[in-house]
Amino acid sequence: MDNPYEQNKSNSTLIVIVAVLLIGLFSGGFFTYMILAPNISYLQNEVRILKKQILNYQPIQNINVYQNLTSLSEIYQKVKDSVVIIRGFTFPDYAQVEGSGFVYNYSGSMFIITNFHVVHDVFNITVTFSNGNSYRAIVRGFDAYVDLAVLELKDAPQSEFKPLNIVSSSKLKVGDPIIAVGNPFGLTGSMTTGIVSQLGRSISESITGGFRIANVIQISAPINPGNSGGPLLNYAGNVVGITTAIVADSQGVGFAIPSDTILREIPWLIETGSYNQHSWMGLSGIDMNYEIAEAMNVNITYGWLICQVVPFGPAQVAGLRGGTTQVEIAGQFYTIGGDIIVAINGTKIVNGDDLSSYLDAKTLPGDVIILTIVRNNQLMNVTLTLGTRPPPPI
Repeated sequence: MDNPYEQNKSNSTLIVIVAVLLIGLFSGGFFTYMILAPNISYLQNEVRILKKQILNYQPIQNINVYQNLTSLSEIYQKVKDSVVIIRGFTFPDYAQVEGSGFVYNYSGSMFIITNFHVVHDVFNITVTFSNGNSYRAIVRGFDAYVDLAVLELKDAPQSEFKPLNIVSSSKLKVGDPIIAVGNPFGLTGSMTTGIVSQLGRSISESITGGFRIANVIQISAPINPGNSGGPLLNYAGNVVGITTAIVADSQGVGFAIPSDTILREIPWLIETGSYNQHSWMGLSGIDMNYEIAEAMNVNITYGWLICQVVPFGPAQVAGLRGGTTQVEIAGQFYTIGGDIIVAINGTKIVNGDDLSSYLDAKTLPGDVIILTIVRNNQLMNVTLTLGTRPPPPI
């Protein structure tokens, strides 16, 4: 027979053990909660903040970048009636030529802006609007040195003209999106897009007589024959340049005359028919590089090497020196030994693009400039009074 006392003792022991376990679990959970509670509260608060941010989220708007076709379509609708086709015939072969242009309002009078090479040596010039209406045009003024021309239409009614707004190109940056509208290969009203690939380029054309067109905008937008003279636009639909040239057999390497050049010259071309404010130093040269520096035994690999100085020109009067020796480097012949221009008025000149752009944008005939040159491996300053560029040989 079981002992009641022993049975009660066992039960009491079991109760104590269970009680101890429960107290331990409660105490452990309580202390764990006390330790983790701040972190739990922090995480809950973070979740609430995140939910609130998601509910209040608004996409960031950037007026300089358009990522949808609707915006581009709106820009096209805004400008398409302002872009025209320019046609004419060459002499004596009577071949038809074709280019682009756009409408511009100058002091209440309407004109067509285009490239000079589009209308150079061309007769029977006509301008056709997007609605198909065509009118005879005459050249009001031109400047071959920047490949710019202004046309005037005598018989077109005012209702035909829908002018574009021209803004300064000085705010452009490499990477900015741009739009070109024109008539490539006669495909009227074509639109392409791209970016500004580089600024401050200089290019040469046959009509410039060996002088380079300065401060040119390099673009990636595909342009082709027939685009010449059409507007280069920013993503607000304003003109920042005029498409003018491509690199043959390239893909996406085009050039545009900057709008600052247009704005500077338009009053002259309309009111006087020409522009004669291009400064001139009276010299020719080439970009420096490592191989030329090595051949000349100089310790500078940048700058613009003077190869030839025009007799009695500003450079010769200032005492600048041209090359003295002809050498062959990698199959090319160079005239070396002349002064190397490395700065103008304290602005570093890395190459001919820098030189041309500085003279074009910051000087006028008659200005006095300080050239920093390298001669016999020594830096020195030379004072030069700029002359006026001779008329183009056209």
